[in-house]
Amino acid sequence: MKTRITELLGIEHPIIQGGMHFVGFAEMAAAVSEAGGLGIITALTQRTPADLANEIARCRKMTSKPFGVNLTFLPSVTPPDYPGYIKAIIDGGVKAVETAGNNPQKWMPMLKEAGIKVIHKCTSVRHSVKAQSIGCDAVSVDGFECGGHPGEDDVPNFILLPRAAEELTIPFVASGGMADGRSLVAALALGADGMNMGTRFIATKEAPVHDNVKQALLAASELDTRLVMRPLRNTERVLNNAATERLLKKEKELGDKIKFEDILPEVAGVYPKIMKDGAMEAGVWSCGMVAGLIHDIPTVKQLIDRIMSEADAIIAKRLEGFRAA
Repeated sequence: MKTRITELLGIEHPIIQGGMHFVGFAEMAAAVSEAGGLGIITALTQRTPADLANEIARCRKMTSKPFGVNLTFLPSVTPPDYPGYIKAIIDGGVKAVETAGNNPQKWMPMLKEAGIKVIHKCTSVRHSVKAQSIGCDAVSVDGFECGGHPGEDDVPNFILLPRAAEELTIPFVASGGMADGRSLVAALALGADGMNMGTRFIATKEAPVHDNVKQALLAASELDTRLVMRPLRNTERVLNNAATERLLKKEKELGDKIKFEDILPEVAGVYPKIMKDGAMEAGVWSCGMVAGLIHDIPTVKQLIDRIMSEADAIIAKRLEGFRAA
């Protein structure tokens, strides 16, 4: 399938694996890229720029196809070594970066000078237009259904994607609620040039996470996510578990007096315990409503091949069949 995204990134299928904390290792990125999509290494999962450089080198040994790096710009008193991470990306020959979080404008000259394509993740049309104006090559438009941070506007993709199509001239991909061939065709119909999948890729054989995480996704329905940290205007969609219930109880009890420090036990440093050790109640972890559409744990290649064959069948048969004779 040929779209503006496949042309921009030099990939076979218009499918991008989103950046995911303690999931986006070299194994995950290489598997997606080998299957014809764009795999993504998550930079801030790597503790230092040197660690990221090593992870990029590991991925290079696993695939000769294009892959990218996610770099999230966090509001922080002591920010990560962003210049160091960007240098590791440039020196590693990575040609695509998914930026997220704060406005990446400060870092754009370094990335663009190195010939890197920048895809910025946005949860609103206004932020997408801003990303376009500062020179981003593409946007990942993240609807309210998504796992992780959906922003504060609560606009689902059925509205957000066509609105983005009305305002943007650069390519964009649909993120949030993406799982199968139906998702891809729907995204294309609404104006996107491809799709970005996060949660769905966790439930694959190659995903470097504990089997407990994969089984939790298999068992979950579309009703099993919750929104936390809304009073802090840092809303995150997570899978419901004991830690989520504890956090929501604190939010209810403390009301508008709640501070980030009050919820630290549920959110700080929990990802290694969950993703690596399989301690499913250790804290809250990002999960999209798309969990309701996850019914198996295929290989990444099986998943992507299935998505593309489903998409082809929907376009060529189902949709064509609706046309009046």
